Amino acid sequence: MTVWIVVSILLVVLSPLVWLRPSRAQSGRMALRMEARRIGLSMQLAPQQWPHWLSEEPPSPCAQYHRPRRGTRPACWSYWQKAPGVWVNQWQEVCEDGRLLNHFEKLPANVYKIEADKQMIALYWGEKGEAEILQQIDTTLKALA
Repeated sequence: MTVWIVVSILLVVLSPLVWLRPSRAQSGRMALRMEARRIGLSMQLAPQQWPHWLSEEPPSPCAQYHRPRRGTRPACWSYWQKAPGVWVNQWQEVCEDGRLLNHFEKLPANVYKIEADKQMIALYWGEKGEAEILQQIDTTLKALA
């Protein structure tokens, strides 16, 4: 009887430790973020105000992967992926820049937004996939920076 009481007390004491263990999805995201850091991509969770016309509401804050821009006067732009492979600007005009579209078509369907300002190029991603997708994202960001 004493053994069962001791075992029960140990289970009650140790059960909260199981809650602290990350889930498989969290472990996968952490592995992707470590791989991104290893290949030189910067990442942060950034709050976003998403347009109301997107078909599904992306998370906020969302994972933002970014690289610094090169050049003295880089072009500034911002495009959202309204549907897989359909990139639109803030007025919902479809992207017609062939140079950008060549790079955008290599991105996964769960990339919500890609934007470039004077200092950096940033990509907002749902972080689902393998390390190969991260390599594609890195290649795209390097090419557009």
